[in-house]
Amino acid sequence: MTTPTLHIDATGPVARVTLNRPEVRNAFNDAVIAELTAAFTQLGAREDLRAIVLAAEGKAFCAGADLNWMKAMAGYSWEENREDAQRLADMLWTIYRCPLPVIARVQGDVYAGGVGLVACADLVVSVASAGYCLSEAKLGLLPATIGPYVVKAIGERQARRYFTTAERFDAATAQRLGLVHELVANAEALDAKVAELTAALCANGPQAVRACKRLALDLGDRPITDELRADTARRIADIRASSEGKAGVQSFLHKTPAPWL
Repeated sequence: MTTPTLHIDATGPVARVTLNRPEVRNAFNDAVIAELTAAFTQLGAREDLRAIVLAAEGKAFCAGADLNWMKAMAGYSWEENREDAQRLADMLWTIYRCPLPVIARVQGDVYAGGVGLVACADLVVSVASAGYCLSEAKLGLLPATIGPYVVKAIGERQARRYFTTAERFDAATAQRLGLVHELVANAEALDAKVAELTAALCANGPQAVRACKRLALDLGDRPITDELRADTARRIADIRASSEGKAGVQSFLHKTPAPWL
């Protein structure tokens, strides 16, 4: 399926959502935001899918805000700016909280809001040649809507540096900061690593993978309280008692293939 800004392939267990505006370095505008929100909402609700790969066409993964969109925003009132920013914030939240694991396949440069997309993904594979930049301060702006996800990915102290300097950093630094999980040499290796990760996800219990993602998101930086310990005990009891959990344990004990394979 192709929309004006995206190409979506959901014919197998792993869906692929590809930013399809290479002529503007896959920059955001209101259409991109609306279509990404709709795509991740709809795909995340599908029980037959196991993961989503977020990719991009062309030399850049995402260059942040589209120039023409920025020109239009220059004439917005405060309320129009707030509403516009809220739609972007809602899109990022939809990707971040998508029930399915999201893998970002980064084949080129990532700037501004594009860094937010990467930070929202659960797994990030990047070519070594990609450059990264939280460039908002260069324009007299700030990375507000993407900020919560970037801080979660790289930590508050590193965010203080890269938010304020707006300096470009390479993919090796992005990996060291925690923004990128896997670094590869070229596009061929990029696809091989993405395929390896999706195969690993598909080898696991579908409901268990979703529950594992929710667990990691919900734990975050929460203190280990009596309430939290009770919550985690309830979660493991729920999945042990589920049909998938029972089948998976029996398959392990009897050395037979799990039913979802």
